[in-house]
Amino acid sequence: MVRNATRSTAAVLAVAVLLGGCGLRRKKYNNPITKDTQQPDKVLFDKAINDIEHSRFEIARLLLQNLINTYDTSEYLAKAKLAIADAWFREGGSHGLAQAEAEYKDFILFYPAMEEAAEAQEKVCDIHYKQMEKPDRDPMHALRAEQECKQLILQFPNSKFAPLAQQKLRDIQEVLADSEFRVGTLYQKKGSFPAAANRFQAMVDQFPIYSKADEALWQLAESYHRMGDRFENQQVTAYQRIVKDYPLSIHAEDARAQLEVMKRTVPEADTVALARMKYEMENHTRPSVPSHFWGLFRSRPDMSQAAKSGTPPMEGYRPTIPASVPAAAATPGALGTNEVSITNPAGSDSEIDKGKEVRANPGGAEPAPAAPAATENNTKAPDPNAAAKQASMTPAEQKREYQKALKQQQDAVKKAQSDRKKKEQQQALAVKEQKKKSKAKQEEQKQEEKQPQPPTAPNGGQAPTSPAKQ
Repeated sequence: MVRNATRSTAAVLAVAVLLGGCGLRRKKYNNPITKDTQQPDKVLFDKAINDIEHSRFEIARLLLQNLINTYDTSEYLAKAKLAIADAWFREGGSHGLAQAEAEYKDFILFYPAMEEAAEAQEKVCDIHYKQMEKPDRDPMHALRAEQECKQLILQFPNSKFAPLAQQKLRDIQEVLADSEFRVGTLYQKKGSFPAAANRFQAMVDQFPIYSKADEALWQLAESYHRMGDRFENQQVTAYQRIVKDYPLSIHAEDARAQLEVMKRTVPEADTVALARMKYEMENHTRPSVPSHFWGLFRSRPDMSQAAKSGTPPMEGYRPTIPASVPAAAATPGALGTNEVSITNPAGSDSEIDKGKEVRANPGGAEPAPAAPAATENNTKAPDPNAAAKQASMTPAEQKREYQKALKQQQDAVKKAQSDRKKKEQQQALAVKEQKKKSKAKQEEQKQEEKQPQPPTAPNGGQAPTSPAKQ
């Protein structure tokens, strides 16, 4: 009996799968025409929509194309063109989605004033949004999805799809920012601090609502710290942005302590940023353990950490020039051009003909070159006869001189590293002392708040204390 029931259930399931695969399962179409008429073009349109709902996409496209070619003045031309794009979109696959995007673009081009134009643009954004990959993979679809969602917001700002496009844009920029954050972290681990600082700087400027923007600013300050005292102002700016724009960050207290040790201005927290971070914490959804496990096997990125509020930036991502590059080299055209201009002298009375011929040297003697002057970094002027002395040395003496110069250079490098390490230790101790002082001050304030206030007399003065307490 049980065996017969099992066989019957399996047969029913097999028939259901076959019927679904044969297109008998109905999925309702979103944009039907409710007008009740028996016109030939309307009959063709209704039959095509029925085929789309039952996943017979090829037949539906043939019927719709027949409608467009036969009834060129029909009132259903725009709807038929949109239905062809929807048939490709429902069919899916890389080929189907590419054809759907082309059809949607044509519909927006020919019918930009229709209400369905915004929906077509939303579908184009959704085509690339669904094909996005993880941050460590090809960002082509993420960049295209960002571009199409921005186009929807700019072209149809009052559409009902605009808020949905804004949230999709936050999700997309979370993926793009995470990709840049990973590259910056890789550079920092390798010791390429100028490259890491450049990545972090461009990322926090372009994606301020990224979920790890405060961590990126902290790593940015660390990279500038490793690059030397010349970049102290950039390091301070990163700390100040953490305190002001991300007041609830885990690095806010440390950044404030660093600014106090460096004797720099500690800014107040921005109220708008504080409200935004509170809203994000209250509406944050923590992914479950199974989603973490299955995420290893999915190609789709995890966008659960994306912001739920805030205005996404509308400018495209543009990498910047590293701060370590000199200003003369970073300015376009500052190093000169390769253009050459030639002018003829103004006849025989020009200055070049009247002046002394500097190339003439009757005596045949050449002036001795001037010795280079001493600088701040090199107090000892170079010996003009060093080349002659080196030429007169034996190979063994030249080797000894080279080893001596190399040892001096190594000693100077070791001394500079030792001085820098001592400075970092002193700064770390100062930060710890500052934290201890602030903590002790907070404890004193708590103790003062807990102590009872002395009772007051009816006339407003202080009540007399007992002799024992005196």
